[in-house]
Amino acid sequence: MTRSATLARGVAAVACLIAPVSAAAQDASGFPAYLQQVRGRALAAGVRPATVDSVLPTLTFNPRVVALDQQQPEARPNAPVPRFAPYRIAHVDAARISRGRAAYAAQRGRLAAIAGETGVPAEIMVAIWGHETNYGSYTGNFDLLRSLASLAYEGRRRPLFEGEFIAALKIIDRGIPRSQLTGSWAGAMGNPQFLPSIYLRLARDGDGDGRADIWNSAADTLASIGSYFVQAGWRRGQPWGIAVSVPAGYSRAEVRNRLVSPRCPRVFERHSGWRSMAEWRALGIAPQGRTLADDVQATLIEPDGPDATAYLLTGNYRVILDYNCSNFYALSVGLLADAIAP
Repeated sequence: MTRSATLARGVAAVACLIAPVSAAAQDASGFPAYLQQVRGRALAAGVRPATVDSVLPTLTFNPRVVALDQQQPEARPNAPVPRFAPYRIAHVDAARISRGRAAYAAQRGRLAAIAGETGVPAEIMVAIWGHETNYGSYTGNFDLLRSLASLAYEGRRRPLFEGEFIAALKIIDRGIPRSQLTGSWAGAMGNPQFLPSIYLRLARDGDGDGRADIWNSAADTLASIGSYFVQAGWRRGQPWGIAVSVPAGYSRAEVRNRLVSPRCPRVFERHSGWRSMAEWRALGIAPQGRTLADDVQATLIEPDGPDATAYLLTGNYRVILDYNCSNFYALSVGLLADAIAP
């Protein structure tokens, strides 16, 4: 999902330590009282009283979403990193490539317009759509408002989930029906799996009907993904990265990344330090196909170790990580985009 939300594009991208299940989660009797507290904060945030009072009485605590939240990968910070190859096979498969090419062809005109306006390549937007929901074939069936309220009540990440709950109420105020607000257990929704706050901030109308319908409109979905990538800093005309071969005897210590990222440290610790393409070439790193201009800065990742394909990653790769902070996800989006491109 996106969780596109760091984004985005999402909650999985929010790194945190797992704490024991809170007393609140163990005792749901306080849930109605908590909702009344949220009522006041929602009204103060500008949500219409009629919206709040139509939603809150319908909500019950959902222990399942709390259990799912407790099972996220960040619960095992010292677990070994699996191999990338099986993930790639599952996510950059022939069926997803074929459907992506069909989606590209069907939306070619609108994609060209969005790409021209934003600088985000059409195939990248389509690949995000394909990874998030397999081009809209599955967007999740959890009641978003119930899920977000339950996760907020549990308390471990209350500011995040309560804020998203209030944002979902604001979406209803915009005229989106409550029944439309279904999605992942963590609150991501629609074709691009936007969190409610991301929808409010970045969703766009791509077909000119005056609404940003990321649930039913392919044009709006793609325009919204393009909007997200623009705000995340996509650089026009620069690829996400390239596949490379690393020579025997290459000294990894020379280019080790000595910086610790405050966000997703396990993701970024797998990247080398930054070098120009000219410097990488001087170190014996050989492109397997297309290359980068000599002055482009890139980092190296070897997702399956020294004897497998490696990748040089540009700053645009980090924009994909902003959508979902996972190297496997971002690599697969880039590779799927390359396979979709005409």
